[in-house]
Amino acid sequence: MAISAHFDSFEDTASDTTDFLADVKSGLSAQSKSLPCKYFYDEVGSQLFDRVCYVEDYYPTRTETTIMEAYAADMAKAIGPGAKLIEYGSGASKKVRVLLDALIEPAAYVAVDISKEFLLQSAEMLAADYPALNHHALCVDFTKPFSLPEDVIASGHRAVGFFPGSTIGNFTRDDAKDFLSGCAKTLGEGGGLLIGVDLKKDKKVLNAAYNDSDGITEAFNLNLLERINRELAGTFDLGCFAHLAFYNEDEGRMEMHLESLTEQTVQVGQNSFQFRKGERIHTESSYKYTIEEFQALATSSGFSAVSVWTDDNLLFSVHFLEVS
Repeated sequence: MAISAHFDSFEDTASDTTDFLADVKSGLSAQSKSLPCKYFYDEVGSQLFDRVCYVEDYYPTRTETTIMEAYAADMAKAIGPGAKLIEYGSGASKKVRVLLDALIEPAAYVAVDISKEFLLQSAEMLAADYPALNHHALCVDFTKPFSLPEDVIASGHRAVGFFPGSTIGNFTRDDAKDFLSGCAKTLGEGGGLLIGVDLKKDKKVLNAAYNDSDGITEAFNLNLLERINRELAGTFDLGCFAHLAFYNEDEGRMEMHLESLTEQTVQVGQNSFQFRKGERIHTESSYKYTIEEFQALATSSGFSAVSVWTDDNLLFSVHFLEVS
């Protein structure tokens, strides 16, 4: 895909198939098999997740959007005029439009995502719709430290991160602390972070959200194996694995797994992996927080809790934090 002339800069520093293979070998060789959820988001996976967001039982996307639409002016006031906005995991770049429409003369927008093709498609449309804004696209694994484009750093405007979708829940609590600490360093003195956080609630609501009757979440989960087949010469038979998602109350998190339906051997390149019937690959965790729990985490990670907005049913929260 051609790089858009609408972008002020585009950088591609995402990991290559060597890193992907190493992570697959490590995860499938462990006693308890797992795969990093960041590999869900190739072009196909990103499109499937976009569809998941509109499933009736999947409340996070529509609830967060409703919160943002209701309180966008307050969020813009907290952020202040002339901000440079950095969106972590920009995806389809839909919620950010609500924020951009409310912000006062934003200086720049930096879309950060690991899925190159999806990033470019979404950033191209956003750049066309907001031509007065300086646009930058950065294809990078944002779970690791990364640098902003030089002209964004040099601009002198306040840096504000935007991290919607409760993606923070995909990190363990220790990793979430490390990630937030890294955000504080990237955003720098005077920086801010607007972040979506899913709240603890009835497990029936949670279980329904991750087990939609249309099977879109199942397809999203299984696409991770199909991606291994496509990119790493894997031999996974998707019909021999089942999607499994449930709330782990002890850990305070939703879990997604792929369960082997039979005893089998799978090749990934030159590597062989044995599966017992019923053995699982842990593909994702999504931790849920109370408002107080998340604010305590943010405070321990170099931020001060400034504001929080929720829906009437306390399903979801959006926090504004400032680097302390």
